[in-house]
Amino acid sequence: MSSYQELAARVDCFSETPVSTYGKFLCQQVEGIMEGFTSETVRKKNIDDMKEAEEAALEVMEKAIKKKKKASGTAKRLAEEIAAALNDEYPTSSRQVKSAQVSQVVKISGIIVADAQVRSKATKVTLRQCKHTIPDVSIKPGLEGFKLPPTCAAPQQGQLVKCPIDPYIMLPDKCECVDYQTLKLQENPEDVPHGEMPRHLQLFTERYHTDKVVPGNRVTIVGVYSIKKLAQRKGGDKTIQDIRAPYLRVLGIQIETSGPGRTNFTQFTPEEERIFKTLAQRKDVFEIIAKSIAPSIYGSADIKKSIACLLFGGAQMKLPDGITRRGDINVLLLGDPGTAKSQLLKFVEQVAPIGVFTSGKGSSAAGLTASVIRDPQSRSFVMEGGAMVLADGGVVCIDEFDKMREDDRVAIHEAMEQQTISIAKAGITTTLNSRCSVLAAANSVYGRWDESRGDENIDFMPTILSRFDMIYIVKDTHDVKDSTLAKHVIEVHVNASAAKERDNAGVPKAPTTDADGGVMQMYDTDGFLTIEFLKKFVTYARMTCGPRLTPQASEKLVNHYVKMRNPVVNADAFKSGKKAHHSAIPITVRQLEAIVRIVESLAIMELQHFATVKHVEEALRLFRVFTIEAAATGNLAGVEEFTSNADQKALNRIEVQMKKRFAIGTHVSEHLIVQDFVSRQHYKESLVKKVIDNLVRRGDLQQKMQRKMLIVFARKFV
Repeated sequence: MSSYQELAARVDCFSETPVSTYGKFLCQQVEGIMEGFTSETVRKKNIDDMKEAEEAALEVMEKAIKKKKKASGTAKRLAEEIAAALNDEYPTSSRQVKSAQVSQVVKISGIIVADAQVRSKATKVTLRQCKHTIPDVSIKPGLEGFKLPPTCAAPQQGQLVKCPIDPYIMLPDKCECVDYQTLKLQENPEDVPHGEMPRHLQLFTERYHTDKVVPGNRVTIVGVYSIKKLAQRKGGDKTIQDIRAPYLRVLGIQIETSGPGRTNFTQFTPEEERIFKTLAQRKDVFEIIAKSIAPSIYGSADIKKSIACLLFGGAQMKLPDGITRRGDINVLLLGDPGTAKSQLLKFVEQVAPIGVFTSGKGSSAAGLTASVIRDPQSRSFVMEGGAMVLADGGVVCIDEFDKMREDDRVAIHEAMEQQTISIAKAGITTTLNSRCSVLAAANSVYGRWDESRGDENIDFMPTILSRFDMIYIVKDTHDVKDSTLAKHVIEVHVNASAAKERDNAGVPKAPTTDADGGVMQMYDTDGFLTIEFLKKFVTYARMTCGPRLTPQASEKLVNHYVKMRNPVVNADAFKSGKKAHHSAIPITVRQLEAIVRIVESLAIMELQHFATVKHVEEALRLFRVFTIEAAATGNLAGVEEFTSNADQKALNRIEVQMKKRFAIGTHVSEHLIVQDFVSRQHYKESLVKKVIDNLVRRGDLQQKMQRKMLIVFARKFV
């Protein structure tokens, strides 16, 4: 092999001379060798035919490393040249790999959904028989295994007793082993056709490729497409002996996601970056993005602005004490059916860099978080990630959130706030990342929203509601906008029919990319940002920006936070900017952190590294819309102790009556008090119990006999 001697001579020459003298010359020679070495040659060449080239390259590198350690840099550089040739090929999905590519090098992209424990696999074994030893028997890489020789290879002359069948045994202490791990690769959600299940492919990794990825990582794999024999059960069908299962023997892994929920697999051209920066410099960039969120849906301007904030997200921060503050924004849409909540979720799934859509009725706790299952082949436990793990770095959309079981909703508490999923099952104790935003939609308990029932429309625990940064009450009201809404719906249908007729007539569409396949079309025919462009812009903004608050913005936030917690400000006064005499809506630190995340997302849309007072004012306006209005009508009762104005007045009346009715030292039954206020005076049972708890906490009442009896200690008014 002439290239073998040439390669060895060049490596030796480079290791003995300074890089500054012969570096350029060596690079030119390497480029000459690599001219005929293309990705097309590697892909179509059978892996067995490349064994000689592989052995020659390894031998040259080993000699160079033994001779001089500096040559290891040369070996690495040569390996990078080969990897660059392989990386020229665009990755495909597991659905497109067929049997004709068996034993060929392929490049596949997907999501890791399960990983097994790291085990040892022998590469060379030593076999021993009573009179004969076979040393250093090489084993092929992969999952095929090794079969011991059935007969003895030693001479049989002069032996009285012949060797039996299967005489050899393996000597474990004389074996050379390497680490290996099996993974499960699932094709990307955007590559799955509608109505079909995502396909999976088993991966075989060894040596330094083990323990490199975890479930939820998006990866690009270069490997040899191989086949293995199916494991047959006892009494199984013998006609499937010739059927083989495919798997991929991994040669290289490139992780496409890195950092706290950020994606880096998208490459941007200088022209695209220039267009992104030009758009971000416009004063109305927030309005443009909000109007491009599901433009076929009429109205819901503030909801679309909140969804835009959800797509861009805030800046994740790791504090000095090790605590991580999440930057992703969670939004909940509550309200009447037929208000396009599900359509908004479907649109977000398309626009988000990583989007996963699921329905509440068909989702379980294990399907949303993670599960531990037994591998049917190795019989060992493997960990498999759910929807929130697969959406790491993106958005998970949960429709019919109210149809989920309460136990399943409790399972995502940790994932929504700490953005991790802890697993402790079957001897596996680990933590997975779920750094994703949650966009959920739910209906009222009574089907349509009943204004007279207030918080009874919501069947959620305060613990899950408090983890949403924005909660919108979407109502189908009858007003003067009905005619405008009807015209908009008819116009959408007319335009869709006209577009279909143009397609049938063969009218060419506007190109989505330029001649070089680079910049996508920015606007559609209606003047809105296209889905492809918006998706790229969201990815670019999340990758490049991590804004912080300016001193002026921080001071304004602090002042408004103190003002909102001031007891002399109520909901109406807060919206109008005037003062009143009572507050029914306490604001906590969790709401303050939600406002900070909204402020940071507004700065990210403008590609700014600092959030200003302008961003704070818009975030406070959104906060007034989605929190203050909903809480003032009683729709958020129970969320972080939110109480409506009507309920607050009822609490005051119950407390006054309770203090007037009972003298100091009186022993009364708590059950009778509750029944009296509920049945005779028609107060809510929750309000009566809340008043009793407040009086006990202040020391006006004392509970005895396991909360069955109450002792009155004071009658003074607070």
